[in-house]
Amino acid sequence: MAGSAAARRRGPGCGSLLLLLPALLESWAACQAPPVPAAEIPPDGGELGVERRFVPESCPRAVRPGDFVRYHYLGAFPDGTRFDSSYDRGSTFNVFVGKGQLIAGMDQALVGMCVNERRFVKIPPNLAYGSEGVSGVIPPNAVLHFDVLLVDLWNSEDEVQVQTYFRPEKCPRTVQVSDFVRYHYNGTFLDGTLFDSSHNRMRTYDTYVGIGWLIPGMDQGLLGMCVGEKRIITIPPFLAYGEDGDGKEIPGQASLVFDVVLLDLHNPKDGIAIENQLVPESCERRSQTGDFLRYHYNGTLLDGTLFDSSYSRNHTYDTYVGKGYVIAGMDEGLLGVCTGEKRRIIIPPHLGYGEEGTGKIPGSAVLVFDIHVVDFHNPSDSVSITVHYKPSNCTELSKKGDYLKYHYNASLLDGTLLDSTHSLGKTYNIVLGSGQVVLGMDMGLQDMCVGERRTVVIPPHLGYGEDGVEGEVPGSAVLVFDIELLELVSGLPEGYMFVWNGEVSPNLFEEIDQNHDGEVLLEEHSLPLLCFPSISIFSLIFTSTSVLAEKQKAFTGLEKEEGEAVAVHISNHSVIAPSKMQFSEYIQTQVDTGKGKLAPGFDFEKIVKNMFTNQDRDGNGKVTAEEFKLKDQEAKEEHDEL
Repeated sequence: MAGSAAARRRGPGCGSLLLLLPALLESWAACQAPPVPAAEIPPDGGELGVERRFVPESCPRAVRPGDFVRYHYLGAFPDGTRFDSSYDRGSTFNVFVGKGQLIAGMDQALVGMCVNERRFVKIPPNLAYGSEGVSGVIPPNAVLHFDVLLVDLWNSEDEVQVQTYFRPEKCPRTVQVSDFVRYHYNGTFLDGTLFDSSHNRMRTYDTYVGIGWLIPGMDQGLLGMCVGEKRIITIPPFLAYGEDGDGKEIPGQASLVFDVVLLDLHNPKDGIAIENQLVPESCERRSQTGDFLRYHYNGTLLDGTLFDSSYSRNHTYDTYVGKGYVIAGMDEGLLGVCTGEKRRIIIPPHLGYGEEGTGKIPGSAVLVFDIHVVDFHNPSDSVSITVHYKPSNCTELSKKGDYLKYHYNASLLDGTLLDSTHSLGKTYNIVLGSGQVVLGMDMGLQDMCVGERRTVVIPPHLGYGEDGVEGEVPGSAVLVFDIELLELVSGLPEGYMFVWNGEVSPNLFEEIDQNHDGEVLLEEHSLPLLCFPSISIFSLIFTSTSVLAEKQKAFTGLEKEEGEAVAVHISNHSVIAPSKMQFSEYIQTQVDTGKGKLAPGFDFEKIVKNMFTNQDRDGNGKVTAEEFKLKDQEAKEEHDEL
């Protein structure tokens, strides 16, 4: 080609372009360009003329004889007639300098050039094609003008160059052969032209190092890096894509520059790593397989990028440990923790989310979890009781049915206060074993003395379960109660709501049924106003008791023996029948006089209604003598109860 002849000595051309792999060029350290012999361009030839039209501020390296260069040029005669151009061919001219592959004037003119430097070169005939010229292209004794731009420069003795411009203070581990890494990069040629960028694809480049998955220069350049480190790796073409390039963006014989930031690093042989950040001084129990844990966490990638946080949801992560409910690395990392412990768990991807990743977690990512264990328990746990003080004169222990008054402070296992009766200024009052508190508290209050202080730890399955109490108690929370028993009222035997303190009257039903009509009602009962329209007030006064009884029977169903007095109230031709004594009134009287005792702690009306309902076996709202039975008549118990 004409261009090849114009830029080198006669012989085979070196002008074919080869594409190379993408690389990233960063700014070189500032330095002065080496001096280049220069002379004013003579008007009609003679000496070599070099004019440095642009010299970059940074010139870490200049052309020396024996270097390989890639450059663009425009070739013209003194009158401006162009005879050749690398730009027209769309490829640089690639050649060794100082090895006789170029015309003498160009061999000399390129020495001392920096990458990105531009020179205007005038070559006299004696340093070009002389008196012979090149037939049809260069006339004899022609002075040649070249406008040259150097884009690349390397030497066969070059090695990979590494320039680290940021290294984290903490570097617990560096890249070794066979490690798997995730990194971002910008790839440029030596002149700064960008040919590729992982940032533009918004995806890291993920690969093994040192096993041939990368070009040799990158395999070398990544070794020894820390996560978070940033470095510039400059790779000569014979350690990159060589003479052929990559067939796409990278031409042959191109030096590559990669600006790399390492985001992740692991080895397939890695297990999890645990860093204890805070271990409580008191650790009575450590988590084991099968335990249920509640913990907070921040989840980040190895470079610190946050991908998830339980704190942001204001809710702990709750799970079983060692049963496959979480990723394998977390299953392992949560074993052996104490309540209140803080630890960092570093999980390699093969124990995390693998090559595919999930959500905000990229594939092959190392995961870092900073966890804080809030509490844990085992489904087989029961209530734990620790007695701090027990009076020496303890004669009565709390039991089911007793009425208790006590103070408490309620907290979670990590010490978070939930509730306190002290702050309310009043005791909490319950009937023990009646279901008025959670089952674990019923168990924890058993066998206490008045004045005793104890701590009761209640697992969630004996507390508020998986749901907790919205806004008050988290789901699956272990509860801690510090309790002081202040008062105990002895309850009744199990199954009893009322007992007699003395002998029971053999005519108990008759005592309650004071009007002897054979029926007992729950509440006070007065017959409604009865109207006798055919009987005047005077006839009522003089009517015999038998007649009144008949009249009353006709209207009320009440029947009296002849001659028995019947109390009536005469008003506007109406009468009110005598009142019955109510069941509730009778029971209240027995309690007030000390003859009987109700189960303590319950609402009086509810107890009495329950007692009455038990006796009202046919459910018609009244108790007859046939229905009425004492407890010992139903089952031979020690006490009698209605």
